[in-house]
Amino acid sequence: MKTLPPGSTIGILGGGQLGRMLSVAAAQLGYHCHIYAPEKDSVAAKVAAAFTCAEYYDSDALIPFAEACDVVSYEFENVPVGPLGLIKDMVSLFPPASALNIAQDRVEEKNYALAQGGVTAPFAIVNDRGDLEAALDKTGYPAIIKTIRMGYDGKGQARVKQGDNLSQHWHDTGRKPAIAEGFVSFSHEFSVLLVRGQDGEIRFWNTPHNVHEDGILAVSTAPAPQIILDQEDAARALASKMAEAMDYVGVLTCEFFASDDGPVFNEMAPRVHNSGHWTIEGAVTSQFENHIRAICGLPLGDTGLAAKSVEMHNLIGAQADNWQELLSDGANHLHLYGKGESRPGRKMGHVTKLYF
Repeated sequence: MKTLPPGSTIGILGGGQLGRMLSVAAAQLGYHCHIYAPEKDSVAAKVAAAFTCAEYYDSDALIPFAEACDVVSYEFENVPVGPLGLIKDMVSLFPPASALNIAQDRVEEKNYALAQGGVTAPFAIVNDRGDLEAALDKTGYPAIIKTIRMGYDGKGQARVKQGDNLSQHWHDTGRKPAIAEGFVSFSHEFSVLLVRGQDGEIRFWNTPHNVHEDGILAVSTAPAPQIILDQEDAARALASKMAEAMDYVGVLTCEFFASDDGPVFNEMAPRVHNSGHWTIEGAVTSQFENHIRAICGLPLGDTGLAAKSVEMHNLIGAQADNWQELLSDGANHLHLYGKGESRPGRKMGHVTKLYF
């Protein structure tokens, strides 16, 4: 295990709000963050010590970036894995690139969960339009088509019911390799949030109950209802096995459906996660601070609740324009991400309230 002292530089691939909140947590511990992202208008770079604006495949920029960092992490799972081969022997990469490989491919992700003893929704691979009917015959109706790569917050997905125009659905998802996934009968959605240190220690936060609207997380609350708590041990056991098999370091999030037969694995995110934003005020140690602690080889912080219960609401699009009204309630903890245009479906911030 390598412990980095305060004053070291943490490289973060990706320049969005997760990188922004990681940078704030790192600064509180005395570290400097260097953001690497292709977007010039990076909300993470606005609070970081350094910024390299370049494409991920730009070796002339990526190599000097790695040379300037003592450790490198990621703030989203779609960082291309290929270029990381250029820097893997120059600087420690946490989480490992293997976690990105798994998370970037829905087929790999589901097969990985199955291999570790998990349960997933029924699914079938759809390489082209001709595969679609056979895949849906396997999964049954209704179903959802999801592109194998990319796609998040409901993007690259189409819900399918019996009698639908399948050619239109194939067109709507971009005519790219996909999976057809059968629907799961479930009552609640939840996520397991864990952090794993370089020494293999794993700690869990309270399991939040998640409510989505239009494919985007709207609300996370902790503690979760009893039906989720009854399935928490099994979900945590799977998440732990997945993390240990990858020799994972940092925060890992696994999303589940609470079904009558137990937890059904949906997907994993090898990074800090939207459903853990409540931990900034709602836990003794936030997901962002513990991710920094883990990748820097520091002791992990207490993940217990800081209040009796906590509730986090995402601010999507124009909802963030109500910042003054939100602040009129002195119990609200408002986080705005510094994005300029509040487009529909865009995560602009979040607000958290603690109940004592």
